Amino acid sequence: MTILNETYTLSNGVGIPKLGLGTWFIDDDRAAEAVRAAVEIGYRNIDTAQAYGNERGVGEGVRTAAVPRDELFVSTKLAAEIKDYDQAVDAIDGSLEKLGIEYIDLMLIHSPQPWDDFRGGDYAEGNRAAWRALEEAHRAGRIRSVGVSNFQQGDLENILRSATVVPHVNQLLVHAGNTPSKLLDYCEGKQILVEAYSPIAHGAILRNTEVRAMAERYGVSVPQLCIRYTLQLGTVSLPKTANPEHMRSNADVDFEISGDDMDALRGLRDVDYGEHSAFPVYSGK
Repeated sequence: MTILNETYTLSNGVGIPKLGLGTWFIDDDRAAEAVRAAVEIGYRNIDTAQAYGNERGVGEGVRTAAVPRDELFVSTKLAAEIKDYDQAVDAIDGSLEKLGIEYIDLMLIHSPQPWDDFRGGDYAEGNRAAWRALEEAHRAGRIRSVGVSNFQQGDLENILRSATVVPHVNQLLVHAGNTPSKLLDYCEGKQILVEAYSPIAHGAILRNTEVRAMAERYGVSVPQLCIRYTLQLGTVSLPKTANPEHMRSNADVDFEISGDDMDALRGLRDVDYGEHSAFPVYSGK
C-alpha cells in the first residue's frame, strides 16, 4: 500500500498525502475511533468540516493516534453559510478549539454559496471577506494552507481578485461519471491542487456495469478502480468510511489504469445518486 506514503506538494511547499480519509457521515462519537484505526493502517491525511459535526471526535482521534501530531495532515472547512469576516474569524477559532489542536494543516471555504442556495445567489463579497480571515490565520501560522471547496472557475476568479494567497486547494466532487475536466485544467494552471471527494460517487458507481467489468479486468474492486482513477487524474483522493476493512482495501491501489481506460472513465456521464440526490452537491445544479 505504497500510496499511503506518497504526497503532493502544495504551491507553498507544504506536503499533502495523496490518499486521505473523508469523515462525512461519521458520527462525532465514532470519529475518534475511525481516525485512530486509519492512522494505524497508515493514513496520514484526515478530512473533516464544521458541517460534519464531528470536529471534536476527529480532534480526539488525532490527539490520541499512534503517531505524533506533526506526522498528520488535518483539514477542516468553514461552514458554507459563513460569508462575513467577523463570523469567519470566530469560526476559525471555533474549529481550533473543537479539534483541540494548535494548528490546522488545511482549512477551506466549504462552498461558494450557503447550502440552501447552492449555485444560487451572488456571495462574491462574502467569500472575499471569509477568505481574508483565512489568509490572516494562515499568516499567523494557525493554518498551514488555505483553500476552497465546490468552487467553480468564476468563484475562484472572484477570490483571486483581492487575494494575497492563491488558494492552495479546491476540493471538488470528482469521480468516474463526474469529471470536470475544464475546471481541473484551470486549477492546474493556477497551481491549485484538486482534492476529489466522493471518489466512489457516494456508492452510486457500484451499480455501473461498464465500471464493474473494467474493475474485474484489473482484478480489483470498483472502489479501488475509482480511487485509482482520481489519483491518476492528479488529485488527492478522499474516500469516506469508518470501516477499517474498507480503509485497508481503499489504500490497496498499487496498479496502473491504461490511457484508454482512463479516457473511458473520463468520458462516463450521468451517475444516479438515488436518495442522495437530495444533497446539494449531488443535485446536478
